[in-house]
This record gives sequence, C-alpha cells and structure tokens, in this order.
Amino acid sequence: MFKLFTVLGALNAFLSIALGAFGAHGLKDKLNAYYMDIYHTGVQYHMMHAIGLLIVGLLAERLSSQAGLLGWAGWLMFVGIVLFSGSLYALSVTKIGVLGAITPVGGVLFLVSWLLVVISVIRA
Repeated sequence: MFKLFTVLGALNAFLSIALGAFGAHGLKDKLNAYYMDIYHTGVQYHMMHAIGLLIVGLLAERLSSQAGLLGWAGWLMFVGIVLFSGSLYALSVTKIGVLGAITPVGGVLFLVSWLLVVISVIRA
C-alpha cells in the first residue's frame, strides 16, 4: 500500500501542476474570472489531496496495523480528487452548471478520508 498511494500521490501532484500551468497559460484568454476561479479551486484541492495521498502512503508503511482503514482513506481521497477537482475542471471549461452537483460528493469523500486517517492514527 505504501508504494501504491505514494505513486498515486506523486502522479496526482504532477497532474495538478500540469493542469495548473495549462489553466494559467492555455485558458487565461478563454475563461472569464468566475470560471478561472473555479478552475483554480480544482487545482488547489487537487494538489492538497495529492499530498494527502503521499501522507496516506507514508502512514501505511509506518502503521501497518491500520492498513485497512488507511487503504479506504487513500481510495476515498483518490476518488474525491476525481469527483471534486474533475468536476470543477469540467465545469469551468464546458460551463455546464449541472457538473457542479458532483463537486460536493467529492468534498464529502475528502472529509471521510481525512477522518479515516485520524481514526487510524489514534488506533495505532
């Protein structure tokens, strides 16, 4: 699990930086300030939770007795990135408002994943 979530975290950090650069340079003349702000929020949460995946990977190596909970935390965090940041990226580029309804689901997954991290550390 250490390798899996460390690699997922690093890949998502890479993607966050690439998508941030794309937004800053490739979309600056295509999106108004409102949609650029939405896109930026997606990038910001993407990076924060990429770092979260790295933390989960490191904790999984150190707290092997909590591998099950940390595994759930990592997967929920990853799916949260896809749903939260992914929906914000898609919303900002397509301007299809209904995509914003997906974002809170990703946010709830982020919250649950962090609670699982807390529980696993307390239990260890």
